[in-house]
Amino acid sequence: MTTESEILLAEPRGFCAGVDRAIEIVERALAKFGRPIYVRHEIVHNTYVVNELKAKGAIFIEELDDVPPGATLVFSAHGVSKAVQAEAAARGFQIFDATCPLVTKVHVEVAKLHREGYEFIMIGHKGHPEVEGTMGQLDSGIHLVEDVADVARIQPAQTERLAVVTQTTLSVDDAADIAAAVKARFPAVREPKQQDICYATQNRQDAVKLLSPQVDIVIVVGSPTSSNSNRLREVARKLGTESYMVDSADELQPAWFEGKLRVGLTAGASAPEILVQQVISRIKALGAVAVRKMDGIEETVKFPLPKGLRLDGPNAPQPEHLR
Repeated sequence: MTTESEILLAEPRGFCAGVDRAIEIVERALAKFGRPIYVRHEIVHNTYVVNELKAKGAIFIEELDDVPPGATLVFSAHGVSKAVQAEAAARGFQIFDATCPLVTKVHVEVAKLHREGYEFIMIGHKGHPEVEGTMGQLDSGIHLVEDVADVARIQPAQTERLAVVTQTTLSVDDAADIAAAVKARFPAVREPKQQDICYATQNRQDAVKLLSPQVDIVIVVGSPTSSNSNRLREVARKLGTESYMVDSADELQPAWFEGKLRVGLTAGASAPEILVQQVISRIKALGAVAVRKMDGIEETVKFPLPKGLRLDGPNAPQPEHLR
């Protein structure tokens, strides 16, 4: 790095309202009911967040067989299938659903249109828990496409009533290309009134599009499993800017910054600000002398918590919220 090197911070970055809510649900459940609290799948896709919650008494599981009778169970922010919901209810767990309300909106739309006789094309990544949860809202009639080539391969039973839904954390541009291919093959397809890709995903990608041309390298703070974090790195690379994703400051490589004057920095929607600050400290130790925030959208969205998680009374234990 040079003696004039600076860090440019993307705005917005980091936690979104759905992630904030999901983490708070687990923390409040721990404060109200005590440890352990069981969580199906990582509450959000971030190693630091998961480890912090484990230390407080959360136990992360994939199979409901691993949850003892009478336990308190939280569904992750990604949502779950109808089968998982039904099995959890049948086993009598105390359940709190941390599914992001924007994912729930997609589930509600699928249920409504299914009653009207629609089949669905879902744009998303195979194996991602959000995709499994959305596709698991129905027993059949929902076809996954991961890219434009997949659109030519799917064979819906009928095409008169066909609707598109998408994973909420996709690349806005890639999803638009795939949706256009769907529309070209099925001109009568019903598209969402508002795109399913969430406001936070869109805002963070837009911020990287503004950031990338102004810097020599982009660092994205996020875990490898985080879909929206991976998309931020891809957006920067598609604009021709060298970019890397790190789970923590320890993963930064000094060689990346050699000869770089400006470093762009952002974070996925599941990455806490403490990790961003640690990355800033590490880049400063490598030679950056200034930090400058870009102008960007200020997000004010806040989602309500599920009933049953109020911590009543002046002496009630309050969760120490992960930040």
